[in-house]
Amino acid sequence: MASEAYRAVFLRVHPTGKMVLSLTTDADGREPQYAQLVADELGVPALDVKVVPADTDRFGVGHGFNTTPSDGTPAAISSATAKIRDKGRLLAGMALGAVPETLTWANGAWAAGAGPTEIKTIEDIALYAHGTGELPPGVEGGLDAQTVYGD
Repeated sequence: MASEAYRAVFLRVHPTGKMVLSLTTDADGREPQYAQLVADELGVPALDVKVVPADTDRFGVGHGFNTTPSDGTPAAISSATAKIRDKGRLLAGMALGAVPETLTWANGAWAAGAGPTEIKTIEDIALYAHGTGELPPGVEGGLDAQTVYGD
């Protein structure tokens, strides 16, 4: 496969808060570190993150993906988790009745105000995103993100 071909990661947060990180690249032995990276960035246990290398069920076959493991994978995973947090902030704002930009993020949850009495965890928001709450204008249901990268 040509080195110019791109790679991708896809992170899906299920309504239960459990996550699946799909990779276009073949297994490289760093899958536990990838799960831990997602866990650290989204405030969940690493055991709640399943990593699926060379996920042809997600990405298909013959689409020009570079399947060679890459040092760029951790940065791509961080990009995908940032997209999840960004969308989650919008959803948490709606769920909490707060302006999203005023919410703070810590330990896997968004909180409103300096002394918050109400928080929304990533698990709460995953369920909310899958149809239990009103969505902000222009925001689609579900909680997932993809990052395409080349290196």
